[in-house]
Amino acid sequence: MSRSFILRNVLILFLATALILSGCSSNAVKLGASDATSQQGDIKIRIADTSTNPTFRVAIAKGFFKNRGIDAESITFGTPAEGVNALFIKQVDIAYGADFPVLNALAKGDYSVIASAGQATDQAAAAWKLYTRDDIQSGTDMKGRKVSFIRGTFIPYLWDEYLKDQGLKLSDVTQIGQGSFDESYIALKQGDLDAVWVTGSALTDKFDTLEGIHQLSDMSQTPIRLGMGLVASDEFIQANPEAVSDFLAALDEASTYTQAHPEEVADLMYNETKLPKEATLKDLPINPWSVGFTQAAYDSLTGQKKYMVDTGIIEQDFDLDTKLNLNSLKQALPEKVTYK
Repeated sequence: MSRSFILRNVLILFLATALILSGCSSNAVKLGASDATSQQGDIKIRIADTSTNPTFRVAIAKGFFKNRGIDAESITFGTPAEGVNALFIKQVDIAYGADFPVLNALAKGDYSVIASAGQATDQAAAAWKLYTRDDIQSGTDMKGRKVSFIRGTFIPYLWDEYLKDQGLKLSDVTQIGQGSFDESYIALKQGDLDAVWVTGSALTDKFDTLEGIHQLSDMSQTPIRLGMGLVASDEFIQANPEAVSDFLAALDEASTYTQAHPEEVADLMYNETKLPKEATLKDLPINPWSVGFTQAAYDSLTGQKKYMVDTGIIEQDFDLDTKLNLNSLKQALPEKVTYK
């Protein structure tokens, strides 16, 4: 075999190998670029959630967020107020809560309301039940008693308004703060409390079984109607205006789906949080989410803010209008913004 023949074959083999490796490398680069684009296309949003709220979980499970390029993560807290507080340490990007914790966030820094979630209705107010000891037969019997409030929530405001209607003052009772409703349940059961405000069928079903305890009233008998808002940092909103718009549009889809498929949602909540299906089915029609921003939402925030400023809870007053960032909402759901 001649030396030139051997050299020629070696050269051919080398070129063939090089072409194969080049093709594999090219495909690998293309695949890698495709994966990177896919990953970069989904905006990561961390959401403060609770174990009884189905809306975010439905948006994740049914792909409403994913379909709009959002990689959503639901982080569960004991109360919405805890979730709002998580904004301060950047543990979450978007939180929801009643007017009280939302206003607390607005007063503490560069945070804005991006939408409301509705719920300021008589029906939703009636879901808040007042449980008391059996020897408390009217609001006037509350004088000198120990009453519960969940720290960081609007409940002191609720007590204030309720007691006014009974001819009493907030100073006529002793307020004892708890971190959760379960803590309130134990304290009431053990005799450390005399009265507790509670909401949610899973909780009220538990409180209904306590001996020596009864439902005295509900929040619909007071002037308070509870608003619900979605809040985020100004930094996050300014950096991701399109993502916030897509987030709200997906949330609107999820809220509609939730009301239309109660059995499926009840199964989802049980599988993810062990919330009894019966509780979800009872609560869904009472607390439907309606993503938007109405005059009622604005009035609810205004009334709550006045109370918080007057009582010193908010030390430095602020202009509420400057804390409304509704541009992304107007882009996503223009017909849902009826506040002028």
